[in-house]
Amino acid sequence: MTTLAVDFGGRRIKLGLLRDGVALAVQIVPAQADEPLATRLTEIASHLGRLCADNSVLPSDCQGIGFAYPSIIDTANARILDHFGKFGDASQLDLRTWADTAFGIPLAIDNDARMALIGEWRYGAGRGCDNLVIMTLGTGLGASALIEGEVLRGVHGQAGILGGHMTLNYHGNPCVCGNVGCSEVEASTWMLKELAPRLPSFASSPLSRENEIDYAAVFKLAGEGDACAQSLRDHSLKVWGATAVNLIHAYDPEKLLLTGGVLQSGDIIVPAVQEWVSRHAHTPWGKVQIARGTLGDQAALLACEWLVSDFVGKEKFANQ
Repeated sequence: MTTLAVDFGGRRIKLGLLRDGVALAVQIVPAQADEPLATRLTEIASHLGRLCADNSVLPSDCQGIGFAYPSIIDTANARILDHFGKFGDASQLDLRTWADTAFGIPLAIDNDARMALIGEWRYGAGRGCDNLVIMTLGTGLGASALIEGEVLRGVHGQAGILGGHMTLNYHGNPCVCGNVGCSEVEASTWMLKELAPRLPSFASSPLSRENEIDYAAVFKLAGEGDACAQSLRDHSLKVWGATAVNLIHAYDPEKLLLTGGVLQSGDIIVPAVQEWVSRHAHTPWGKVQIARGTLGDQAALLACEWLVSDFVGKEKFANQ
């Protein structure tokens, strides 16, 4: 069966047509997350309709549509519970009614980090491992967990996905989540513009002349010997290592996957996190393997097929 898929990012929305773990077609459109989600859904329906037409697929023949969305999700009722500054009307929308009206098919939705985990578990670096944790390093810091083959969601939908919001520094800065000194506020792309200028070496660093400071620039300049970039890099590696240990202590995985745009520097990040975990994680049974995800930014998109199949299967069982 064919599945429609939508992965909502902070800057981009990825649309896909999936079949048997393969993306038959993918389209990327601007997120425009400051607009109402209702407005974007109208455009998304139009884009998906054209994607189907271009591939000789009828939307009504698809098994359903899956959403990967950056928020806490009530998966049972397909409700977005928080907006984190994006698509402010999201919690007010009835997404299943929208999908039924637009395409006549069911809809399933889950948190985007959880979806990245599902994607890697079913189709990528996590295949064959039923005790798995993912840590996504991108604009923010995400996490999710799989325990004995069951995706961890919790009674309120937030179990496992707030790994980037565990306190590492109780003297730290306030985070958008309301906590202080979270992993995300200590080392994530969106915080670099605030972290870098605090360093004494920033004024003389090439980073001070960057229009937008990101980890690609940090790792590049650190490799060239820039003191400011080296400080940011080394601090971030320790934060990510400590976060990985927290996730391992919380969820008892056999493997921890690192994914996200920052993994462009994975040849440095993965060994550093592995070394920190090997030294600091309490795992008397053995060592947790740290590995890089293999699906890149398609992981959450591909997970939509499994999510929809799982939802449809449960609905059929419930109606028997």
